[in-house]
Amino acid sequence: MDNLLPRLPFASWIDSGVDWLVTHFGSVFDGISAFLKGIVEGAVDWMGFIPSIVLAILFALLAWFISTRRIAIFTLVGLLFIDYLGYWHSMLQMLSLVITSVIIALVIGIPLGIWASQKPTVKKIISPILDLMQTMPAFVYLLPAIFFFNIGVVPGVVASVIFSMPPTIRLTMLGIEQVPKDLIEATEAFGSTTWQRLLKVQIPLAQPTIMAGVNQSIMLSLSMVVIASMVGAPGLGEEVYRAVTQLKTGVGFETGLSIVIVAIILDRITQHAGKKKQGGTTQ
Repeated sequence: MDNLLPRLPFASWIDSGVDWLVTHFGSVFDGISAFLKGIVEGAVDWMGFIPSIVLAILFALLAWFISTRRIAIFTLVGLLFIDYLGYWHSMLQMLSLVITSVIIALVIGIPLGIWASQKPTVKKIISPILDLMQTMPAFVYLLPAIFFFNIGVVPGVVASVIFSMPPTIRLTMLGIEQVPKDLIEATEAFGSTTWQRLLKVQIPLAQPTIMAGVNQSIMLSLSMVVIASMVGAPGLGEEVYRAVTQLKTGVGFETGLSIVIVAIILDRITQHAGKKKQGGTTQ
């Protein structure tokens, strides 16, 4: 049965908008692409210059300092296990993608969350956008990233930033809004400015919630980096994709287990960092 109403050419509008952006801002996208590619490849080269056993020990010491001794031991054993499987370089590529994506997401997301927590109008504007970003299928983010930045490492970073940013913004807003009102009234009674109240009261008390947002952003970025292997993003995700397309069950299990190890390390370290911000102690 034919539709009574004509079909809305929404897809054509989107395509026209993308073509207009590529035509008029192509040099800008090329500059962003070169910048992000240089950061990721530079991080891989820097970490790859260090012997794997030394870098694994450094990561374990960092985990011990931030979290616990058990997490440090797991970090050391897990990273050495990945090295002995032969996926050390691929792991460094994936880790560089994740770190770059998360840093960009935090640099953009935390200030936006703070701004939205102070301005109800900004929160009303941002909230539906965040809803759209969190409900949009992850694969959709790869399409504009390919058009703007071609295939390779850069569209993986851009898609990961967009996909992982909403938890940081939401939990930053939530953490600041949950600061007890009596503390806010006390700071106002002592004549504190908005910036003094934010920096000395609201943000310090909201740090555990903000760290939870950081944790979620890392996990989402990690999952998106794996998906981005479909558009040429390097790393363990590329190995998984190759194993799936070539029906190599053993290789797929090895690379999948390596990703799980990295995810557990990042998850536990950020979780314990959030607990320490609350003043908790762990053994």
